[in-house]
Amino acid sequence: MTSGDIIYEKIHFRHDPKWSGRSGAAEGGGLLLCVACVIEMIQSPDVALVRKSFALSGVSALLKCSPGTLRELLQQDQSVCRYFTASLLGMLQTVEDPATLEKVEQVLVQLLVELQSEQSLRFILDDIHKQLADQFTSKRFLPTFNFLGGLVKTVPHVANILVTHYVPFLDQLCSALLYPDEALRTSVLNVWIQLFGTPGGSAVQSLPSAIRDSVCVLLLHTLANASSPQLIGNCLGLLWQLLQLSEAVSVLMNCSGSPIMCDENQDVSTNNSQILGQNQEQQRGDHCPLPLVLKKLLLSGDEILQVTSAKCIASVLAHSPSQYSAPFIKADIPEFLFDRLACSSSDVLLWSVYTCLLLMTEDPLFFSQCHSVYGIECLVRSLQEALKLTNPDVARQGLQLLTTILERQPPSVRLFPSGPGFVAVSQAVAAAVTSSCLLVATHAARAAAALVSRNHQSNPVQYKAIEELMTAISTRFCEQPLMSASAHRRSSGRLKRSDPNSQAVRAEGFLQQALTCFQAACRLAEECASEPLLRENTFTAPYKQGDADDSLDSLCRCLLHLCDSVWIPTVTRMLNCAPSAKMLQPFYAILAHQFTLLPSLMPIFASKLAASGFYRLAMEHKALLCAENRNPELDASCCGFLQKLSMSLVSHSDPSSVFYRHDVAEVENMLLCSLPVLCCHPSDWSSLLCDCQGPKVARFCLVIMLCLAFQHGDRLLPDQTVFSSVMWLLHSVQEEGDCSPPRSVLRSALYLLAVTQDRSPGLDGASLNCISKTLASCQTFSALYFHHPALLHFICRYPELAEKFGPLVLELWLAKPAQPTDAEPAVADSESKGGKRESEAGSSEDQQHDTETVELLSLMEKHPAVILTLLDMICSREAPLAQRVQGVLEVLLQSRRGYEADLCKKIKLAILRALQRIHVDNIRHCPGTTPQGAISLPLLLKLLCVTQASDLQSSSLYSNMEGVHFKLLYHVNIITGRLKPTNTESLLPAFSYLYCCLSLSPERCTDRAVPMLLSNTGLMNQLQGVISSTSTSSSSSSSSSSPSLSPSGGPPLALLCCCHLLLSSLIALQHVRSTQVCKSISWSLDTAVQQLLIQKRQYNSLLLVSYLRLLQALLDADMASAVVQLSTGPDLVGPRPLGVEDGALYPLGSRGAQHLSTVLHELLLQKHELLLRASVNCLGSLLGFLQRKSPTTAKFVVCQTWSDFFFLDCLLSSGESSLLHPANLRLITLLLQDGGTAALEEPDLLQVVEAAERRGVKELSREAALTLRLLLTQVQNRDLFSSEGHKQRVKNLMEALEAETPFESCSPRLSSDILRVEDVSICLCDFTLAEI
Repeated sequence: MTSGDIIYEKIHFRHDPKWSGRSGAAEGGGLLLCVACVIEMIQSPDVALVRKSFALSGVSALLKCSPGTLRELLQQDQSVCRYFTASLLGMLQTVEDPATLEKVEQVLVQLLVELQSEQSLRFILDDIHKQLADQFTSKRFLPTFNFLGGLVKTVPHVANILVTHYVPFLDQLCSALLYPDEALRTSVLNVWIQLFGTPGGSAVQSLPSAIRDSVCVLLLHTLANASSPQLIGNCLGLLWQLLQLSEAVSVLMNCSGSPIMCDENQDVSTNNSQILGQNQEQQRGDHCPLPLVLKKLLLSGDEILQVTSAKCIASVLAHSPSQYSAPFIKADIPEFLFDRLACSSSDVLLWSVYTCLLLMTEDPLFFSQCHSVYGIECLVRSLQEALKLTNPDVARQGLQLLTTILERQPPSVRLFPSGPGFVAVSQAVAAAVTSSCLLVATHAARAAAALVSRNHQSNPVQYKAIEELMTAISTRFCEQPLMSASAHRRSSGRLKRSDPNSQAVRAEGFLQQALTCFQAACRLAEECASEPLLRENTFTAPYKQGDADDSLDSLCRCLLHLCDSVWIPTVTRMLNCAPSAKMLQPFYAILAHQFTLLPSLMPIFASKLAASGFYRLAMEHKALLCAENRNPELDASCCGFLQKLSMSLVSHSDPSSVFYRHDVAEVENMLLCSLPVLCCHPSDWSSLLCDCQGPKVARFCLVIMLCLAFQHGDRLLPDQTVFSSVMWLLHSVQEEGDCSPPRSVLRSALYLLAVTQDRSPGLDGASLNCISKTLASCQTFSALYFHHPALLHFICRYPELAEKFGPLVLELWLAKPAQPTDAEPAVADSESKGGKRESEAGSSEDQQHDTETVELLSLMEKHPAVILTLLDMICSREAPLAQRVQGVLEVLLQSRRGYEADLCKKIKLAILRALQRIHVDNIRHCPGTTPQGAISLPLLLKLLCVTQASDLQSSSLYSNMEGVHFKLLYHVNIITGRLKPTNTESLLPAFSYLYCCLSLSPERCTDRAVPMLLSNTGLMNQLQGVISSTSTSSSSSSSSSSPSLSPSGGPPLALLCCCHLLLSSLIALQHVRSTQVCKSISWSLDTAVQQLLIQKRQYNSLLLVSYLRLLQALLDADMASAVVQLSTGPDLVGPRPLGVEDGALYPLGSRGAQHLSTVLHELLLQKHELLLRASVNCLGSLLGFLQRKSPTTAKFVVCQTWSDFFFLDCLLSSGESSLLHPANLRLITLLLQDGGTAALEEPDLLQVVEAAERRGVKELSREAALTLRLLLTQVQNRDLFSSEGHKQRVKNLMEALEAETPFESCSPRLSSDILRVEDVSICLCDFTLAEI
């Protein structure tokens, strides 16, 4: 045999050359092959096995490298071809070397493929069949079965030949599975695997059912007794092929028993039908072995076998879960599957087990035997591992299994008897929600929806875990690119339907499932709130009972917060592009649930929804998606939401709102009847309101919803449209003549008319008549009243309505208690600011008034006729309401913003008429009784004082004391004299008004007023009564350190202040005109001075101011006024007989002068503006009195005052602003005038000059500049500076002051301003620094 050629040289010469051929060119470039040599070498026992193996290798190489060469040689003679094939087949029976056998099998298969002849295939099959029929041992036919398996795999057509023409042969193949040799059975099984795995499945379909059933039975028993891995693997491979056939599955699941294995050399002709018969007989008493066999594989440590077993179980159950689940469940397969989940992280195994369990859950037996309870913990662990894998399908399958268990678990069998189990599941689901895969997140959301079912809640309920789960879902929900997804869905709707795996479709699926989940959580919270045990969580552990975070209230707050901050904005943005009924239905259900979770927060939540346009949104969706009975579930959700929203707004309305408490049931019934039939767009509401043929209840319902929406800023329709539609509705209702609409509807209609009037045309006579009839349709106007500014303006806008209903609406408006202001100035603050005018507050004071007052101010600005109505109410209404009116008018007069010029005149005329009526009533009634009209007297007098303070520009009226002013003065004077002394409420404003009239009128114009007042005995008695009662209660009033003007035990301090001020004006004017006095007033001067000296620190500042003003007037009259008869005592004038000085200064006396000087000395250091001015003026009057009566005493007082080092240091070191204050400058001027250089030294005066230079003349106030000019004039006249430089500085200052203050205006100008501190009016002109 030459190298490379396949010939046998010893015998090759005998062979015909036609049996030789080359694989390459004819010239000898290829491999030489002689078929005859090969056949003889194979058959000859003398040829070494190595040579035979070499020859086979050559043949194999020839078949690979030169296709067709060997076929051409063999096709010369078919008998030679068959003989060659038979020789190779015979080697399978005789050769024992595995390598050679492998080459024989390889060559045979290649040869048959090369020949491409069915005849050759049948020859081989016939030969094998004959061998099996004649003699059979497991060891001899193992290579043959290996070859047959390879042949079927390589040439699939062989399988069709076998099932159609070699059924007995197949029967013998079945019988081969009965022998104990596992290697043989492994090979036979491989043949069956290749046969059942033929592409196309035509061979399997043609296989006789008897053969198929035999294979199923024999395979099952082979698998049950298999021990080698190869046999088990082939058994499972064939089993997997069979499980794809429903008929085979039926046989496998219905067979049982174990046939007796044949001996190794048993005849293969044993009838296989006998085995089948034995199996059928054993079926009656044995259990199905397939679940047990697969269970055994699950218990093995081989993960591949576990995966295969799980796949086989799933394949069986996939055909009919209801039919085949029971045997597996009874065999406790679920338990072992759950165990596999707990200890494996293989994605293939997890997915297979999930699939098996998912199919088993379709059988109720799975749950009744508590497999779900047993395996839930293992399932959770496996889910945690599955989420870590890169294959998202595994986690998705696990979540689907969890969801199915949660949805199908019977309520009678608790899945989570304790809290930790529920918490573990919720945490796993929450982790799955955060997965990057949307499909996994979608399945997790569905599992969460099933988890929050009422049936799965543990005892106690784990509210915190549910809260965390909903937070995770909400966070993932808002992360979706809603706008881009919506735009994609809108532009490519067809693509969305045809591509379910697109990102947009997946995002929409997650959003919809997340909405369903959140709805389920809200439903659970609502159910728990209705059950006391769940609401209180009775079984909570003691250490957790105080945990507010793990409570139903905390969960409800979380749900409301998430709904408000995440779900509402996200869903509304999404639905703006593409409204979807599937998403809207749970969305509106979620909103409706919120109204029962936290009732205390619902007013705020409902108001926010209404203000955000949810009336419009819900009605638009109803019109778009629910018309013509489409989407009934969405329609019900929308109606339920609108019902709860409206009822929340109605029932939680402010007491002053459009709706009353008793309207709740009425409105609820209208909404229940009308909402289901209202499926029209808001733009169509106007036509529905004007449709007389439509149902009234539906139109009434629209009016109520329009009112609620408008109340919260959502204007569903243009104002003109609403106005005209509501008017049309009212006209139509009146024309129909039926019963009047409900009051809630009338109130709503009136509200809509009021708030839309400004942007709508005015009403004509017919419309006004209609509204008037509507308002008069109720027994009382209060039944239709609602507390809103628009109603005020609407009623007062039309004189026809204002005349009839104006007083009623104003009375109801003011009947609401006024809310206290946020920054109401206190008396102490007012006093500390001294002479600051209230009018300087400007518009900032409006912010301090209550809402009702501010609105009335605006109303009176637009409609001045309201002012007269309010004035009439002061006289005709009860005291509390009249006081409110008086307060409003006071604010009106103080503000004076853009009202007509004669406002004060109109008010004064009205007050005058009222006072005249009161005067007449006083004459008609018997003494001691109170006329009915006099009840409003204090309010009228207070209002008169405010009017007086506000009418400062009308000074010409004071100048002539004619007309209204004098008449008012006359009636106030008469009424004051007739008041009871205890009527301090009227005496106080009366004294205040009389005082201001005297102070504001020039002296030449008081000729009629002063005699009229001084001749009124009643007035003088009233003043005497106040003065006298003060002396008896001085100890109690002076001991009070409070700044209040109303201490107990005597007249109010405010009244005492007004009494002092009025007396001071009367004294001053009487002293000038020497008017006759009908009755003098007695006043103890020594008591007054002693009280000032001892108790001045406990006195109210305003009381001190009034005392000093009274003393100033008496000092200017030289302590000898006919108005006041002064009494004195030894404390002031000393013992009798009086000395020269005491006699000259009587009744003050030298000691009294010193006491008064000491008091003024201390008061000059106070920071109160009015008190400082009053002290300086009083000191000036005191010094003037002393100069006139006793110059020596005057000089002593001046020197005593200025010699006090403490006083001097405080005055000169008090700072630039204080030193240049007009009062301090005036004080220095007084002391220089009376004391000269003895009172003040040159360095002290130099401080004043330096301060003025630093400040600059232009920065000084006019009064300060004038006072400084007077001071410097004194300095120049007395030549108090020795240095020429200092004199020049004074001269320069004087020139600058003369330029700023011309000569003609050198005297201080009288101020006509009135400062009101509480109820006391103070004329600032009385506290202008007196001229030297």
